[in-house]
Amino acid sequence: MIIKCPNCGANNRVLPEKRSEKKPLCGRCKQPLPSVMATPVKVTDTNFGDTVEKSPLPVLLDLWAAWCGPCRTIAPTIEALAGELAGQVLIGKLDVDANSATAARFKVQSIPTLLILKDGVEVDRLIGLQSKDEILQRLKTFI
Repeated sequence: MIIKCPNCGANNRVLPEKRSEKKPLCGRCKQPLPSVMATPVKVTDTNFGDTVEKSPLPVLLDLWAAWCGPCRTIAPTIEALAGELAGQVLIGKLDVDANSATAARFKVQSIPTLLILKDGVEVDRLIGLQSKDEILQRLKTFI
């Protein structure tokens, strides 16, 4: 899996079995690397560039709102995928009400919308409530 160093920005390849033995260090600056998040990352208009566009991993971005029933229904599936795909796919959640610039950038007209992005560019889109299997099938192409 690839872990980006928060200190110098270098991408570091870390074997999952080595992570449990000792705390991995950045190959460039020798600072400790963070553990891979097994929960969705909060994406905002402000951190979109650093979090999504600069991600070395493909990104599954859940665009949602607190008042949306289907968004609340799909939330446990997104949480489960974050744990299962840690190190392979970055899972993010973006609240469209609080981050309207990014929602407008991707012309999101209905929620939940799941975007699959590679290098910050949309490569696939799923609209509405989706099954875990459907999401995984669409992600396989980009992992």
